[in-house]
Amino acid sequence: MKAFTYVITDPVGIHARPAGNFVKEVKKYGCDVKILGNGKSSDAKKLMAVMSLGIKQGQEVEVQVDGPDEENVAAALEAFMKANL
Repeated sequence: MKAFTYVITDPVGIHARPAGNFVKEVKKYGCDVKILGNGKSSDAKKLMAVMSLGIKQGQEVEVQVDGPDEENVAAALEAFMKANL
């Protein structure tokens, strides 16, 4: 398993549009991906689960990637978050 942390910089946090874009990006890969924040964990391939975390600007999340090519997938997701969240 590969994991990384990221502090959300989007002014409104992970709301509907950014969450949808993140889930769409995660679904491109065959790995299992979880996102953890606010003391909760969710499957990063499920939009409502990601939104239910209630992540706001300035909060730290952890993303865990498990599966084939997890190193590259984690790097790609971290780059996506830096560019979009």
